Amino acid sequence: MKRFLAWLASFRLRILLRTSFLLLALVVLVMTVTVLQEEKQRSYDTYQASLNKTKAQIVARLHHPAGQLALLNPRWDAASAAAGRPLVLPFSAIDFDDQNKVRNAIEMAGCLVQYPDHGSLCVAVGNNPWAGGFIYAAGTFASGPLEAHRIGDEFLDGAHRLRVTVRLRDQTWRWIAPFEPLANGSAAPGEGVRGRFTGYVELPGRDYTGARPLREFRGWVWQSGRCLDAAQEEADCRKQSFFSLRLPVESLRQGILQSARPVWPPADLDQYKVQVEVLPPGEGAPLFASDRPGAVPPFALDALSTLLLPGESLSIRRVDGANEREVAQLAGRDEAQELSSPLLTRLIRRLPVESLEAAEVELRDEIATPLGNYRLVLKGDARSVNKTLSVVATRLSWFIGAMLGAIAVAWLVIEIGLIHPIARLTRRTRGLSRSVHADGGLERYDLADLRGHDELGLLASGLDDLLRRVREDAERERIRSAQEKDMWHAVGHEIMSPLQSLLALHGNEADPSNRYISRMQQAVRVLYGSASPSEAFAGSQLEIAPVDLAAFIANVAENAGVADLICHGTDTPVPVRADEFALEDVFAHLLRNAERYRPPGTPIELSLGLDEHTASVTVTNHGPAIADDMLERIFEYGVSDQAESAAAGNRGQGLFVARTYMAKMGGTIVARNTADGVAFVLTLPRARPA
Repeated sequence: MKRFLAWLASFRLRILLRTSFLLLALVVLVMTVTVLQEEKQRSYDTYQASLNKTKAQIVARLHHPAGQLALLNPRWDAASAAAGRPLVLPFSAIDFDDQNKVRNAIEMAGCLVQYPDHGSLCVAVGNNPWAGGFIYAAGTFASGPLEAHRIGDEFLDGAHRLRVTVRLRDQTWRWIAPFEPLANGSAAPGEGVRGRFTGYVELPGRDYTGARPLREFRGWVWQSGRCLDAAQEEADCRKQSFFSLRLPVESLRQGILQSARPVWPPADLDQYKVQVEVLPPGEGAPLFASDRPGAVPPFALDALSTLLLPGESLSIRRVDGANEREVAQLAGRDEAQELSSPLLTRLIRRLPVESLEAAEVELRDEIATPLGNYRLVLKGDARSVNKTLSVVATRLSWFIGAMLGAIAVAWLVIEIGLIHPIARLTRRTRGLSRSVHADGGLERYDLADLRGHDELGLLASGLDDLLRRVREDAERERIRSAQEKDMWHAVGHEIMSPLQSLLALHGNEADPSNRYISRMQQAVRVLYGSASPSEAFAGSQLEIAPVDLAAFIANVAENAGVADLICHGTDTPVPVRADEFALEDVFAHLLRNAERYRPPGTPIELSLGLDEHTASVTVTNHGPAIADDMLERIFEYGVSDQAESAAAGNRGQGLFVARTYMAKMGGTIVARNTADGVAFVLTLPRARPA
């Protein structure tokens, strides 16, 4: 596990950088989804409020007389207006004799059809049959000063006049009505002109001798005193005139009189065609004609569809007791929207929100009119907001994509420019570390291709220079080791021959010289053929056997050749497991060091100690203490407190050899300071008795 964690730690920088960019991209996506979810919730709430607002607007418009007019005439449209089909007014009748009342009624009801050149016309019937079977026509036209018909003139074409035509299937009624001013004196300047249109049944010719005006045909006209063009002040400038007519249609009157409870409006009302023309004096073109193209009809039920959003529908039904009859069915127009992403549409559809009680919302209301009640049913689908939100999200997705693309480009730049070189440098460094610990094959590694002028390039340059110097030092060390090994071969060969001859002269094992010559041969064998003394001592092989430690230290004290050497031993044998020659070398090195550091005339003491499993010998001398930080270091190879120790024959290897041999014999050696000197304690395992 530790090796895995160490291996994983080598990727920490790369993992950190890559994870940072990954988290940044995830944050952008999560933020986008969160915003979409919030917008969906807000859109749902807004849709509920918008639907209630739409219903309130529709109800308010239908409560207005213009809305009542649309309800009473559900199938009235531009074609009906061009054909002159009468409307059913939300009023029982019109006070056609009063200009202000007529204007207020038709403007409030919104029945005026607008024509070019300041023309307008409203053709309608009242909603109460008992007000009389009349068709009302009111509107405006533009002309110069009105020319009046002189009383007693049999020809009517010398004055401004109206021509009215009413058709019902195969029946036709035509009237001609010349303008006659009121006989109340001339009007004051700027006051305008007021008069009437006297109605006659239209005859084929010009001569109306003996024709009598119709009593039931009533018409009034009021011409404004102001010019249509404010810059003109001439008396003959064009001015706007307002007229009001009551047309007696015999078929309507008969339908009322023939039934105690007449049906109103008549079932065939939409088959009536009314045409109104304003003729100038003479044979000129009409100043105004209701069949002129370019008429703009007033508000109709179809206009309510503009208030509906896609997916919404409005049903208007007339309530007659327990029966309901559909008057209009309107739906929101599906406007051409921008393209949306199917993926975003599915995502938005799945986003959880605090939805409405039902996806389909239904709102109801009721409108009362003089001819009956109308029930409104407004239906909406809150899920339609998903489509609109998807269009907006698709348009904004390019910005999100651009942000993710920028993150990807930044990651790619860092990956190629930083992480990839770091990975290459890491792999080569790891391989270099293995090679240094394994076989030292440094020549296979070259960092020259990673050199550069940036921070990573400077680091690679430094490592490449350092590796080159290490290779050079390793090559020099290899050459030196080979030379030193050759030297040890030569020295060993030259020493072994004389020692072999001396051993032949002192072949008796009881001879003390034989013992020392054998020790010298063993020392030469240990060092012979090794690359360095430290390797030679570390790789030496010892012959472990039981040794009487009490007799051994007594023999050492007697034959060491050291003055004032005192041995505190025992007469009882103390067998330990050791190599006798190696143990002699250990004591030789310790006694030589003790003799060198003791003050002249002070003794060196050997003390034997025992416990259950080990035996120990303490070598004590008077003299200077060893520094605390050197108590362990003095056992390392080459450590010495004497300057130029190698030149004086002191290589700093005596204590290193002592600890190495003691370890190979299963023992230990430690140094400690005493009150007036230094003590070395050697511990060896005791041998079991045979």
